[in-house]
Amino acid sequence: MNDTRPLRGLSVVEFGNFIAGPYACMLLADMGADVIKIEAVDGGDMARHTPPFVDGHSASFMALNRNKRSIALDLKTDQGREIAIRLIRRADALVENFRPGVMDKLGLGKEAMTALNPRLVYVAVSGFGQTSSERGHAAVNLIIEAASGTLSVSGEPGRMPVRPGIQTGDMIGALFAAYAALSGLLGAARQGEGRFADVSLIEASVGAAAFETAEYLATHRIPQPLGNRHRLTAPYQLFETQDGRHIALGAPNDALFGRLCGVLEVEHLAADPRFSRYADRKRHEEELVPLIQAEVAGRSADGLIEALRQAGVPCSLVRNYEEVLRGRHGTERGLVAVAPHAELGQYETVRNPILFDHGAPAIMRGAPLLGEHTDELLAELGYAESERLALKGAGAAAGRT
Repeated sequence: MNDTRPLRGLSVVEFGNFIAGPYACMLLADMGADVIKIEAVDGGDMARHTPPFVDGHSASFMALNRNKRSIALDLKTDQGREIAIRLIRRADALVENFRPGVMDKLGLGKEAMTALNPRLVYVAVSGFGQTSSERGHAAVNLIIEAASGTLSVSGEPGRMPVRPGIQTGDMIGALFAAYAALSGLLGAARQGEGRFADVSLIEASVGAAAFETAEYLATHRIPQPLGNRHRLTAPYQLFETQDGRHIALGAPNDALFGRLCGVLEVEHLAADPRFSRYADRKRHEEELVPLIQAEVAGRSADGLIEALRQAGVPCSLVRNYEEVLRGRHGTERGLVAVAPHAELGQYETVRNPILFDHGAPAIMRGAPLLGEHTDELLAELGYAESERLALKGAGAAAGRT
């Protein structure tokens, strides 16, 4: 097969743990980059130990680490560090998500590695960034959501914030880390020099809060939680149907509101001066929403969804993940893919969300076993078999033969 994926031929060294760094690098690997995942000899990536497990293998780890090669090293040894340095010397990019200062203590920090490899794109991902006075504090996903303001606008007004159902802090940060790496790689190709990217997970979540930060900066009002409602428009939320199901519907302009009223047979609401214009509907939301809910409550979910879609009103059932992955859309789009695995044979995973017309993201290999490619990579670096055995015997490297 002729592999024409856009990042084919690029080498990325990952010092990643758990979510942000590993997911960012998996996105690069899907696009063809050769991602070399450097893991600790004593257990590897923390995600390897998180449930659920499939015959002893973490499904969470497998969801974040396909298309990579794993080498297990003890970076506290001179020999382990030397192997890492050799990998970095030939790499195009390095992505790490350790706490600030850890890479410097290992002798693998920005100054040392960019001096060794001036074209290197070095992406450092951390909770608070490299220069904040809080940079030394531990920051996992929930902490990011709290510190970034995300939780302050989550849940119902006047009640304890509700954390999002997915890992927003780490995943948004991972997207910005991949964005930084790709931008740096393009810059290196055009200008012949690498660069250092400081990616704060907190600031990534702040960057994603466009409406909330705009509200505060423009009005000096602190945004508040709104439950199911939207910050700018109404109706734009969840409603419960006659059969006890929940639907999401939004009418974010006057024309769509008119169509919604037509479907619900309440055309008089579209002519009501309280609701006839976009800003007025939001201003009178407390009056409008119960009127819409009363009409929705008298209809079945499937019938209402069909009628709304026929009218061009944005809407959806609130689907669970079985419905998402096994339903019509997921099936038609091939959302669930199969990845090979050295011990399981294969496993199901969600494909990359991007579909190119050619050279599309592909799953060439599944998530690696810890140190699965140690021997292969050491051989590529020029270590003879006797040297590889000695390195493993000394504990500087570990892997499967």
